Formats: sequence, C-alpha cells, structure tokens
Amino acid sequence: MLQLNQLSIRRGTELLFSNATFNIHRGHKVGITGANGTGKSSLFALLRGELGADEGDASFPADWQLAHVAQQTPQDERAAIEYVLDGDAEFRDIEQKITAATSEEDGEALGLLHEQFDHIGGYQAESRAARLLHGLGFASEQVNHSVNSFSGGWRMRLNLAKALMCRSDLLLLDEPTNHLDLDAVIWLESWLQTYQGTLLLISHDRDFLDRVCQHIAHIEQQKMTLYTGNYSEFEKIRAARLATQQTEFEKQQREVAHIQQYIDRFRAKATKAKQAQSRIKALQRMEMIAPAHVDSPFHFAFREAQKYPNPLLKLEQVSLGYDDKTILKNIVLTLNPGDRIGLLGPNGAGKSTLIKALADALRPQQGSVHSAQDLKIGYFAQHQVEQLHPEHTPLEHLQQLDRNASEQQLRNYLGGFGFSNDKALAKTRPFSGGEKARLALALIVYQRPNLLLLDEPTNHLDIEMRQALAQALQEFNGAMLIVSHDRHLLRVSCDSLWIVMDCKVAEFKESLDDYPKWLAARQKQDDAPEQTKPADNSANARKERKRMEAERRKKLQPLQKKLRSTEERILTLGDTQKKLENDLADTSIYDKDNKELLQQKLEEKKQVDIDLEDTEYLWLEISEKIEALKVDLDT
Repeated sequence: MLQLNQLSIRRGTELLFSNATFNIHRGHKVGITGANGTGKSSLFALLRGELGADEGDASFPADWQLAHVAQQTPQDERAAIEYVLDGDAEFRDIEQKITAATSEEDGEALGLLHEQFDHIGGYQAESRAARLLHGLGFASEQVNHSVNSFSGGWRMRLNLAKALMCRSDLLLLDEPTNHLDLDAVIWLESWLQTYQGTLLLISHDRDFLDRVCQHIAHIEQQKMTLYTGNYSEFEKIRAARLATQQTEFEKQQREVAHIQQYIDRFRAKATKAKQAQSRIKALQRMEMIAPAHVDSPFHFAFREAQKYPNPLLKLEQVSLGYDDKTILKNIVLTLNPGDRIGLLGPNGAGKSTLIKALADALRPQQGSVHSAQDLKIGYFAQHQVEQLHPEHTPLEHLQQLDRNASEQQLRNYLGGFGFSNDKALAKTRPFSGGEKARLALALIVYQRPNLLLLDEPTNHLDIEMRQALAQALQEFNGAMLIVSHDRHLLRVSCDSLWIVMDCKVAEFKESLDDYPKWLAARQKQDDAPEQTKPADNSANARKERKRMEAERRKKLQPLQKKLRSTEERILTLGDTQKKLENDLADTSIYDKDNKELLQQKLEEKKQVDIDLEDTEYLWLEISEKIEALKVDLDT
C-alpha cells in the first residue's frame, strides 16, 4: 500500500499541508482535489523522488513500478508508436537482450528470453501501443509518423500514451484531460476504470472524477483529508462536515468572547488577577476551530446586453476550411437569443473552425453569413490569454474597456473573479494559467455580449471557478455555443447538442450521457470496413504521401526548431528552479546569519518562476501555431 505518515510539505517558507496520515491500498483510485497552489503537484513530485518531505514521510513498496506523464514535450525522430513502446521498460529490456543473444547466436539464452517475452505479453505490445494511440485520437496512419512531426498538444498525448503503456503499480496523472477532446476523455475514463494498479489523479473535472475514483483526498486549510466515495459523494460528506464545523466554530467564538470579556474586566484587579491568568492560559490552550470556508471565492454574473436582435446570426450554405482544404460543407444554421448549444465531435472534425467562423475570425469558402446590426460577440478561445498585456494589471485591462467607471466599481467587479485587493493591482506577467483564463473571462463578461462563443473555457480553471462559470451561464439571456470536454459544464449550461463530424453540423438528438454509447457504436461501425479494406500502396499513393510529408516538413521546420529551443530553455529553467527549491528547503538558510543569502535566493526564485512561466506560454503559442498549420495540411 501507499502510506502517508504525518507528511508535511512546504514551498519555501509557505506550508502547503501538514500531518497528512492515511493509507491508500493497492488498486484504489484516488482523486487529489483542492484549490490551485495547495500542494497537489508537490505531492506528486515527492512520490517521484523529486522533492523531499519537510516532516513525516510517504512510502510505497520498493518493487512497485511508478508511472507518470512527463511534462516536457519529447524530441524524437522515431515513429510515435516506437516512442510509446518505450513506456514498457521491461519489454524494451528483453527486446534488447534478444537482439544481443541473436547476434551472439546463443540459442539457450534466446529460448529463455523468448519465454520471458511471451510471459510479459511482448508479442502483443505493439498492438497494445497502437490501441492506446487510437484511443487518444491518433489516426491509424499517424502511429508511424515521427514524434517531431506532431505539435505540442499532440506530443503531450504521446507522453500520456507512454505512461499508460507502462505496466505500472502506481500511476500518477496530473490534469491528464487538459490536452484532450471529449471523445478522448471518454476513452481515457474507460481505460482507467479497468486499470489494475493504484491511481492518484489530479483533476478539476467532476464528471471524470466521479466515473474513475472511489476515494477523494482533498486539500484545504493546509490539511489533507481522505474521503471514501467519488467526487459527488465527497461533496455531500464535506458539506455536512463543514456545517457541523461552522456550528462548533460559532459556539467556540461565543465561548472565547465570554472568556475574553472576563479577562478584560478583572485582569487589573488584584483580587481577581489569579482567576484572570487562569482564563488567559485556558484561552491559549484552546484548539482554535477554523471557520468553514464553504463559499466560493468567485461570484459574478453576465451583465445584461443592451439589445437582443432576433436572429443574431445566420449561416446559409456555408463551407469552411483553410486554403483549398474544406472541413465543413453546406452549413445552414440560425442563432437566436436563448439558444444554448454544446458542440460534440472528434478532435479535428471542425468544432473550433465553426466557432472561428461565427466569431468572424475565419471567412467562409462559400455561402453567406448574416449578422444582426447589434450583434455583440464574446469569444473565448484557448489562445485568449495571449491577448492579455503582461505589464498591465487586471484593473488596467478593465479600465481600457470602460474609461468612465470608477476604480472602486471596477475593483468590486474584479473581486468576483478572484482579483481582490493587491491582486487587482498586480501585473499579469507572473499570473498562473488559471488566473489569466479568469481575467480573460472577466473581460468578456464585462463587455455585455449577446452571443457567447466559448472554446474550451475551463482549461486551467479549478472546480470552484468552473462552478461559478456554470452558474453564470445559466442566467445568460443571449445565445451561446460551447466546446468543452467538461461534461458538467455542458450538462448544466446547454439545452441542445450539435454533432460536428463528416464535414457536417447536425443536431445530436440523444443526451450527453448517451454520447459515450453512441460514440462506441459509431467507432465499431467505422472499424468494420477497415478490417477488409486493403491499404492503398500503389506507386501514385506512395508518391503523394511522400510529397505531402515533404510539404509538411518544409512548413513545420522553422516552428519546430523554435519549439525545440524553447523546450531547452524550459528544461534549463526547470533545473534552476529545482535547485533553488532545494536550497530553500535547507533549514539552515533561515538562520539569522543567512538573512542576505535567503533574500538573494528568494529573489532568484521569484525571477526564475516568472521566466519559466513566460517561456511555457511561448511554448504554448508556438505549439498552437504548429497545430493550426497541421489543420491546414491534414484536413
């Protein structure tokens, strides 16, 4: 089993959580939840041996095989399937030994090795790797493309496939759905349900947690508590516990006030001094109960649009694509106030392409788009955070939208998105991905749109902010179109679903809960003809494939070169960050004699954190450019 014994972890001088003590038994699937910055990823770093415990320890059997998803994007000229096969270390080890024994013509060793190879399922390893890749959205022909030919988001999927390929006893997954579309999320969910090892899963997707986990380890107020049940059951238990805690807190506060009143009245009187001192000591000994912070820090609503023209937008026989590649054909649709639509469909089918066209960010290849005169669009795309000015504060961003509003009005508004006090006046450069996404949403909400177009708005948002967004969307009176792999958001926000696939946009007449079954049936139908259809290996087909690969390499080469240099920079900064964290973890640095050294290390750490954040966002920007170019070439 995995054992946590009075475990405490700090980040520098900041305590993340303390005295965590519980056991996780073999085969248990545990969701690790809590607000951003509470120590979830630090726990994973500890289990990987990259971070030391400040107090206590965490241990698991020495013979357990641990697997996790690498955060760095790989550089490899080999085929994607070969990279994924590396995840099975024992398979690769025996494979190399077989190659050596074959060259040495050692028949006895070969016999034993082939027996071991068969025992570990080595002959089925390539098929297993191909199924993993297919489940995560890779087309059959893509499994043999080189790793370097994929964009950053797809390489992160390769890292996930490699981790799943490992026949692990303990699997650590940190937000594995961030780079996945809904179809891949549903597949991963099914795969994890049958996983035989122990799983620790960090996720802000409540549906995903509900379907995968039977336990929740929740971190709040510097404590980690293990609950039995999935996320929905955890919410009920925690709510009841917090209600009791709040009652006890209020009772204790009345007792504290009574004791303090006695002390204040009699501590100066000689005849009562002894009793007063006794009560002072009693007050000091009292274990203070924390107030129950059950309220979300996020409270906002969409401001009423000035007008709601009907219809807002019409598409008539519209075809969409890039250059001479057509992705969607003959689209006919009308958006009216009150329409609440969720888009379903596989990655690359054209969901984002449709939203771009509705946002007037992509001109149609044919057909016509009719916009109402008073149409006001709020468009959130995954690259939206890049439009924030790193040297401006949240308040300054908002003041650029409304010069007439008072500073206090704008600060009150920003407080609903978690930007209170000094945070509203801080430059956005060092903000986390979640903070930048919240600010981008705040700017959209403030502009009073009557049509909302949201493309994966929940990436980087924690559960509290996702819930606040869902509640705000329920009160929105305009029309909205949402692409999201967060089924909870789709379920509570949308009245109808559309399916985007096979170059078409059509109504999905079944429910969101029926979508996985529909998807499985569709997949079975699509796979059936592939079993008998021969591959096109004609000379012309091979020549065309080579020509397209050459075109791909020519266009992608400069971006991939820049991506590699950015990745190298991330690795260098990561090593520096780790060294500084180790330095700051040394208790001797907090001695009085080391005051200047401590200050120096803290300043260095702050700058490295900022540089690393900037470089990671640059990496994301380049990756998205590569992704867009891939759409041009492949669709």
